[in-house]
Amino acid sequence: MTKIKNHYTRILNNSPEQSIALNDRGLNYGDGFFTTAKVVNGQVVHWNFHKLRLIECQQRLGFPEFNFQDLECAIINFCSDQDLAVLKILITRGSGGRGYAQPLQQKPIQVLTLMPYPDNYQNLQLSGLELEISQIKLGLQPLLAGMKTLNRMEQVLIKQDIVKNQCHDALVLDLNNNVIETSIANVVCYAKGQWLTPKLDLAGIKGVYREYLMSKIHFDEVNISVSEFKNMDAVFCCNSLMGLVPIKSVQEASFDLELASQIKKDMMSNTKH
Repeated sequence: MTKIKNHYTRILNNSPEQSIALNDRGLNYGDGFFTTAKVVNGQVVHWNFHKLRLIECQQRLGFPEFNFQDLECAIINFCSDQDLAVLKILITRGSGGRGYAQPLQQKPIQVLTLMPYPDNYQNLQLSGLELEISQIKLGLQPLLAGMKTLNRMEQVLIKQDIVKNQCHDALVLDLNNNVIETSIANVVCYAKGQWLTPKLDLAGIKGVYREYLMSKIHFDEVNISVSEFKNMDAVFCCNSLMGLVPIKSVQEASFDLELASQIKKDMMSNTKH
């Protein structure tokens, strides 16, 4: 299978310059949102869920409606020759307005970027993830909770800490000390025959793969403490690029990867129906 080796970007703003203005609100204020998808054989995997995410962000952030038919056509054209790649769809509110105030007539900018698919994701399915616990906690903001906005400074700082500590990833808590997610993925848990996932009504991102799983099988959305998380039968990370990956350990707590593999196998058989 051939894979993309470089980054390619296309700006869908009806402008031949293929550039973004220096006063673009996404650049200046993080006024926008994005989604990141896996492309296989020219097709965006779970596109309908990515589309629902974009619509939710557009509505909750007060963006004007945009033509999804045109966007889908652009995506199909952009990804048609890709066997395996990562597609980022980024939307800003465009330029204009005084300070934080948005312009009366909004002209959003849509940006498509193709990137190489990470080489290590397939290996993680077998080896599992080793997690630390981030010392940086997520703030509480129900108006933004669940959305993947362009304001990602918390994740940038969390990732700096992860690189410094040389770990795979880190479990991230909110200011109430509830488990929320990792720096790049949602978490789902299995205990006593029940599937659980953290509530994301105050912080965190509702990932596309999490939404896909929740459309197939029942999850209880609950507050989960670190001690409760460490005592689950099996725990997993999930996002739209790597799918469902078992967690091998969280600090000193370890999990049975063979049990996780069987639980995952049973879950995947249920998602096919």
